[in-house]
Amino acid sequence: MDKEAKFMITCLISTVICSSASSAEWKANVVKSIDALVESCVVVPCSFSHTGGNLPTSRLRAMWHYKGKTPDTKGNNIFHSDATLIKDNFKRRTKMLGELGQNNCTLEITGVKDHDNGPFCFRVELVKGEDNEPTTDMFSFVEDCVELNMITDPAEPTLIQPMAATQGEPYTVICSVMHTCPTHVPTLTWNWKKERIIVYHRLIHSGNWETQSILTFIPEEKDDNRELTCTADFNGGQTSSSKFTLNVKRIENYNLIIIPAVVGIGTALLFGIFCIFMAKKYKNRIAELQNQEGTMWNRLSRLSRR
Repeated sequence: MDKEAKFMITCLISTVICSSASSAEWKANVVKSIDALVESCVVVPCSFSHTGGNLPTSRLRAMWHYKGKTPDTKGNNIFHSDATLIKDNFKRRTKMLGELGQNNCTLEITGVKDHDNGPFCFRVELVKGEDNEPTTDMFSFVEDCVELNMITDPAEPTLIQPMAATQGEPYTVICSVMHTCPTHVPTLTWNWKKERIIVYHRLIHSGNWETQSILTFIPEEKDDNRELTCTADFNGGQTSSSKFTLNVKRIENYNLIIIPAVVGIGTALLFGIFCIFMAKKYKNRIAELQNQEGTMWNRLSRLSRR
């Protein structure tokens, strides 16, 4: 084959692949990059649209391929509606989530390898019907491709807790971890009795998710200086953990102070009242004796005058 023929074929292929990039009717929304934990899984958010409105899924054929590589060639596709055209290394590791008829082109990759970095581009083709025979309408979104950032170590959980716990009062600790695989979320566990645990999952941004576990318990005096650990178990078997030392404030038993004080005050008060009563009684007695003595001296004085 001469150089001119090769050039013409190359131009033809490039025109087919890039047809969507220059088309104002078809648009795709794909994250430019996303973290992927090796040996785990990753979900790449993707959606597309066109002016013709939604088409039935049976009229659409989807594929994800290496950027700059020709689709419909087995060695270039990490996913294809025709499983025979998926690269061997990606077979049974990729699948589409959602419905193409709803313009959802989200891709899931499981068993992530350290060389699955891409970049990967989405391509959609219109087919005639159930026989899956392709038409000339083919759209590769080569300007909206995703690159995977390979992460070998899982993210460590983040712990949020009050500075100190108080004995006998409810205490709440929050453990959260980031991930990019909402179809196989990490499992968060505590080295603690499960008094009350609430788990949440939420989308943060651009395919990044957070799993959150909220633990509430009543600390006891024996829990002081005990380590509390939250462990995250990721799809694929990797784990990570975070911990802190629990400080428990003891509640003083004021009864041991108040009761003796009250008893002491009561005893002193009673003793004081008794003393006042006795002093008054003694004073009255003295006055009575003095009166008696005065009376007696008066009688003696009258007798002596006679």
